[in-house]
Amino acid sequence: MKINATLTPAKLQPKLTRLFELAGQKIDLINQCWDSAQGTPVFTIKGKYTSRGWTEWTQGFQFGMAFLQYDATGEARFLELGREKTLKHMASHVSHVGVHDHGFNNVSTYGNLRRLLLEGRASGTADELVYTELALKVSGAVQAARYVPTNATAPWSPLGADNAGVAPAGYVYSFNGPQSLFADTIRSMRSLVVAHQLGHVLMGEGDKPINLLHRAITHAATTARFNVFFGQGRDTYDVRGRVAHESVFNRNDGQFRCPSSQQGYSPFTTWTRGAAWIICGFAEQLEYLDTVKGTELDAVGGRRAVTDLFLETARATSDYYIDGYSALDGVPYWDSAALNTHQQGDFTKLPADPFNAHEPVDSSAAAIAAQGFIRLGLYLQAKGDKKAGARYLQAGLTVADTLFTDAYLGTDKKHQGLLLHSVYHRPNGWDHIPKGQKVPCGEACMWGDYHAMELALLIQRLADGKYLTFF
Repeated sequence: MKINATLTPAKLQPKLTRLFELAGQKIDLINQCWDSAQGTPVFTIKGKYTSRGWTEWTQGFQFGMAFLQYDATGEARFLELGREKTLKHMASHVSHVGVHDHGFNNVSTYGNLRRLLLEGRASGTADELVYTELALKVSGAVQAARYVPTNATAPWSPLGADNAGVAPAGYVYSFNGPQSLFADTIRSMRSLVVAHQLGHVLMGEGDKPINLLHRAITHAATTARFNVFFGQGRDTYDVRGRVAHESVFNRNDGQFRCPSSQQGYSPFTTWTRGAAWIICGFAEQLEYLDTVKGTELDAVGGRRAVTDLFLETARATSDYYIDGYSALDGVPYWDSAALNTHQQGDFTKLPADPFNAHEPVDSSAAAIAAQGFIRLGLYLQAKGDKKAGARYLQAGLTVADTLFTDAYLGTDKKHQGLLLHSVYHRPNGWDHIPKGQKVPCGEACMWGDYHAMELALLIQRLADGKYLTFF
């Protein structure tokens, strides 16, 4: 990836304005056309959003986009749309015990509304604030209840045995079942820590209170230990920053058995959206740690151990994205080394080509990762590491500069998608391949659209000397 060191948030402002103009059109178009009886919109086929009954994880993005649009533009009708749809449709997601997606669905809706109320950007009653906070408390606890232990009770650090560590002793399991730990779920840990920040706990058997922050950190440690590679000889393919989408455990004894992949090409390549969730999720959790008293972290290894774990995981996966598998312009293909990747030659030396004949790009992975780069860069700069911080910050701005152009934005007024050239599930063949093309291209997805908007809003806030955070 060729990082543009001259970009600033202010220089991207014209592109941000253009993105939000298009976003407003797409939100209106979906709202006018979508029949809730069809389920949740997931991805587009020939420009129209369709559902896919795999798991209900994208509803929060649909309505969260309305809150982001109001935040960016001040158009009150989008605030009211988000409020109406959240109240009408999101309650079942708060109590959904069957998914690992509470951070996606509920923080994107109730969390955004609460944030707008607390920032003074939206007026509301005290009861509305209480309503959003109750939803977030319950969501965090319900998500934390979806937890199983491992047999790895000894402290571990990605920096090596001589460093303080955190025990990778358990995880919030995926919809595949208790044996399955997904990389994606790290972004749902924000549902746990928001609930913890609100003073909530999960009540277990015998009225035992379970600390939501500790459970989130343990999940993060388990994810880093088993889903992320650090170039330490763990296996034959141990490349620093590589990410396995899934880790599989023997539920009889909690022992790790093998890496796996539900949506990537293989357990030994990197599904790039899974890596993007790691980049964004760990960077965001680093920000949260700065709001926590050190004594709250003592039970899980202490501030240094937890911070080192989060920081090295974020940096390793970010470095591999930037230096390992991204195309020259900062957009990755859907997997670092899929079946036909070799036919592309050295694709890292050229801009990504959505219309190539071999493997699709995934713009949604780029949008998610770019936000993580910016958050990581600003975090490091605040801690005094100006050089490294600037590298990640400029990498995030570079990706945004690429994505927020007509090459990736849905400029066709009939197309319901905002961010084009995303991929949902390449192995299952769910993504649309247009006539005359050999790989999926030209379509959008809910998480790509939402995260493009969240990325744009973050940069817009920075241009105004402000910040965007749920914490």
